Amino acid sequence: MSGARLIETAIARFGPKVALTDPADIAPWLTDWRGRWTGASAAILQPATTEEVAALVALANKLDVPLVPQGGNTSMVGGATPPADGGALIVSLRRMNSIRSIEPGHAVAEAGVILETLHHAAADTGQRFPLTLGARGSATIGGLTSTNAGGTQVLRFGTMRGLVEGVEAVLPDGTIHDGLAGLKKDNRGPSIDQMLIGAEGTLGLITAVRLKLVPAVHQRAVAWLGLADPDAALAVLRALQASTDRVEGFEILPADSLDAALAQIDGTRAPLAAAHPWNALVEATSASPDEETPDALLTRLLGPLLEHGLIADATIAANEAQAAAFWRIRDSLSEAEKKQFGPATQHDISVPVEAMPRFLREAAAAVEAAFPGTRASGFGHLGDGNIHFHVRAMARANDYGGDDWINQEGADVTRLVDDLVTAAGGSISAEHGIGQMKRTELARLSPARVAAIRALKAGLDPKGLMNPGKLI
Repeated sequence: MSGARLIETAIARFGPKVALTDPADIAPWLTDWRGRWTGASAAILQPATTEEVAALVALANKLDVPLVPQGGNTSMVGGATPPADGGALIVSLRRMNSIRSIEPGHAVAEAGVILETLHHAAADTGQRFPLTLGARGSATIGGLTSTNAGGTQVLRFGTMRGLVEGVEAVLPDGTIHDGLAGLKKDNRGPSIDQMLIGAEGTLGLITAVRLKLVPAVHQRAVAWLGLADPDAALAVLRALQASTDRVEGFEILPADSLDAALAQIDGTRAPLAAAHPWNALVEATSASPDEETPDALLTRLLGPLLEHGLIADATIAANEAQAAAFWRIRDSLSEAEKKQFGPATQHDISVPVEAMPRFLREAAAAVEAAFPGTRASGFGHLGDGNIHFHVRAMARANDYGGDDWINQEGADVTRLVDDLVTAAGGSISAEHGIGQMKRTELARLSPARVAAIRALKAGLDPKGLMNPGKLI
């Protein structure tokens, strides 16, 4: 009844647009991106201003109504799905979709702004927001900030945490935190902005963000490298970083992942004449015609590494179409592997960059020994230590009947992988967050971290109304 009272009060005060109550309108937003969790909710609240958000949160706090913030609903871990009991209301900030300002070096965007919209707006001013990912056409700035999103350009520019200069948010009691000034120096205690980034909406609702912008790309060059092993890939990465800060992407992938893409994705072709055990995709950019061109830069830096045998073979994309084709291979790997190999457990993990080659070897061997018949390997962002580590059922799936292997052994596989990641000093969630999917594992492996988060949650949200059931 408290939820119904909140809905009635909200509509009376702010008009019918503030709440969607038709089950047909609500239904598409009750299931997560991967289709693993489905919840229930009587309404989607749709405030249009920060003041409306504050009023709704204050009322929810008074009436003890849980709230589940939702952006583009692109969470990979069930972080934006309401509980199944129907007691929570979804809060969508998609009506708050204004870019309040764009200045040299920064923009202020409301939480409902679509990432791709910000990209276009920045480009119109000769700048760019240097974070991109596959869901850029639906992911929102608020959701990206709340989950500390990463992507393919983290190597040079960092995650969302490094790109945020300030946050405006409504705290659980309905008060407004305004951190949009972007102060370079501010010693008024711990940063509330940073506390909200990556908190997955459990400590407050982000309503607007001040974001760093950088000069637009003038030119880019994309190279494909054939390598003997991940150790060679790391050596190439370190050699490039010692010579330039213009490398924005450094992705690695094993031969079997490349083979899957070539077999399953229409229009793909092998970048190199011969196959190699490992491959790397490297992107460099320039922001001005006065800089050395990216293709000349990569030619100059990769040439000696090729001559000395650190790189087995290499090619630089001859044009933008070929560069896009190289990236299409990388971006399609999860889809291709699923078609080629069948069911798999997928792990978004990170370890220290220097430890990555050893981890890829030893973790794959450990998993395959513990679950005979599986195949394990990883691909992704070597430059920031984030690898998408996949354990494929392969022949083992025959023992359980296809996808049911995940239901039977998936939790055991995940537990082993998470133990290996933790032993290597890494994180069981590099860029997708914790959400519902990884709560138990986070509590098992990081008790001190969870205790600190619980203390923050208890202090700011003692009733536990903000995004219940997520993160902790």
